[in-house]
Amino acid sequence: MARVGQPEPLPDGSAAVVPITHADLERNESITQLHLVRRDGTATPLTRGTQAAKHPSVERNGRRVAFLRTPAAAGGEPQVHVMPLEGGEAEVVTDFPLGAGPARWLPGGSGLVVAVPLLRGFPSIAATLDEQQRRSRNTARPIVTEDRLYRYWKRWLTDGRVHHLFHVDLGGGEARDLTPHWDRLLSAEPDPAGVFDVSPDGRSVAVSADVGVAPHERFQFAVHLIDLAGGEPRLVSPDPPAQQFRPRFSPDGASLLYGIQLEPDYYADKVRLALLDLATGKERNLTDAWDRSAGGWEFIDDDRIVLHAEDEGRTRLFATDVSGSVPAAVAGDGSWHGARPAGGVVWCRHESSRLPPDVAIVDEGRGHRVGRANDELLAELDLGRVDDMTVHAAGGAPVHVQVVYPPGFDPSRRWPLVHNIHGGPHGLTSDSWHWRWNAQVFAAPGRVVASVNFHGSTSWGDAFTRSIQGAWGGRPTADVLAATDHLVGLGFIDPDRMAIAGGSYGGYLVSWLTGVTDRFAAAVCHAGVTDLLGQWASDITTGRGKAIGGVPWEDMDAVLRWSPLAHTEHMVTPTLVVHGELDYRVVVTQGLALYGVLKEKGVPARLVYYPDEGHWIETPANSLHWYRELHDWLERWLGASSTGV
Repeated sequence: MARVGQPEPLPDGSAAVVPITHADLERNESITQLHLVRRDGTATPLTRGTQAAKHPSVERNGRRVAFLRTPAAAGGEPQVHVMPLEGGEAEVVTDFPLGAGPARWLPGGSGLVVAVPLLRGFPSIAATLDEQQRRSRNTARPIVTEDRLYRYWKRWLTDGRVHHLFHVDLGGGEARDLTPHWDRLLSAEPDPAGVFDVSPDGRSVAVSADVGVAPHERFQFAVHLIDLAGGEPRLVSPDPPAQQFRPRFSPDGASLLYGIQLEPDYYADKVRLALLDLATGKERNLTDAWDRSAGGWEFIDDDRIVLHAEDEGRTRLFATDVSGSVPAAVAGDGSWHGARPAGGVVWCRHESSRLPPDVAIVDEGRGHRVGRANDELLAELDLGRVDDMTVHAAGGAPVHVQVVYPPGFDPSRRWPLVHNIHGGPHGLTSDSWHWRWNAQVFAAPGRVVASVNFHGSTSWGDAFTRSIQGAWGGRPTADVLAATDHLVGLGFIDPDRMAIAGGSYGGYLVSWLTGVTDRFAAAVCHAGVTDLLGQWASDITTGRGKAIGGVPWEDMDAVLRWSPLAHTEHMVTPTLVVHGELDYRVVVTQGLALYGVLKEKGVPARLVYYPDEGHWIETPANSLHWYRELHDWLERWLGASSTGV
């Protein structure tokens, strides 16, 4: 299937430039190309071949698009290219030693502002190039650090790469560093997309950058303003909160919109929208009273704002205004996100549990899909019906359960049950399409798939999300077991053929459940947290004590209370353990330790280890292998499922 990325519309709203990714199984890689998708759904390829193209930025007059293209040869760095939208060849416009990041156009098309990686301590193109060449000649390559944050997901931060903002003059002038004295991260991600914006008059750049007291001590991103003519970046707030990010100028340039979070040690703290009056410096919190977390905000005009937010098991688009009115939901069923207003409409993406993401348009509050990237393939598939259920478990609170039935489901028969347990823990299973943990794929051989949005899940309000802090295994366990009882009570689930599967925190809950019950015939623990003490080897340790209930130097009993490997005496469930070597969020020893304990106890277990993968299984070949392993394991312990008997 094609994976459709974020649409970037032309100013008149007539079409959008859309990245679309296809898997090349022979090359074992995913290749992204740009397409021009029109409002009637017709699409024209803009780029072709094996050179990946991504992060499009449309010129403000709609004539050209800037994007990143990576050379087909291994080891090449992405550079910014520019091409006319009416047709023609792309021209490379940058040649930075470590490549280039995303770009934004200046008014009039005279140039671009580009995020460019340089090496910390070598803050010029020449110095970075010399240091890069020196390092390539050095045969001793140990990693030495005193930073608290020294790696992130599957990337080491110790190479010293930090992004500067450069003005790239398309008239032939030399690229100019707008942040020459900075040694700050603009993002922990390798591509800092969305972290900066150019003012409508082209005189200023707003950017979020790390202002932590020491490099990589704790990420704290704050919004700065930069004068394109020169001068030091200046903070928009004298005492910024825990996080400020994703600044956006209003169309008239009078205001700046950005998100804020207030708690530095709680990643699920809700995101509030703040509006800064650039003339007075006065900041107003627009959504503090709203019990949802804002995302993907953009100005529609000087007074109106569109954003997305998780809301009761879906991602919805909301509209609000600069007065701070309560955001009102727009569009229809499924999940909608990535709003980009243009020409009186809002371009975005739509998806559901039965539809992969594709380009959509919202016009006068009504949304419809216009993309057709996977229509032919979808027509060949018999996808399962999806239901929403509510169960009452911990404390009597209602808990949402999404149920996907297999094709040909007959409630008069008994079917295997697979719990699909989401990660986070502060995340959710929404009415959306998941490429790596797809409930339709789990259900297709003949299984009922239940996804419980247990206590701690997002989209049901701040109190529900916070309710498991310090007790990871408590209420979520009760919720999953209550959902199991409810489904068995409906009469179509075979209680002898039930399994639990989950990744990350979902893997944690899988391993915890196998220590407290033997009612499941099989388990799948992918990148699962099994040892809470061992999570101090994670890339992010900020907030660990608050999350799990204590820190080891103060209260080891509290740490071990909810740690699965501290309670292994009752583990008897056959378990498939999956882990990637490059997983720095949940380190690989978490999975290896669980596998070792199970094998020593004589519990049936199988290890699937990916030396070239991180927290997620991403390459096409490994992804197909992962799904085959999961299907084979479930069939082995639940039996053949296709007949539903």
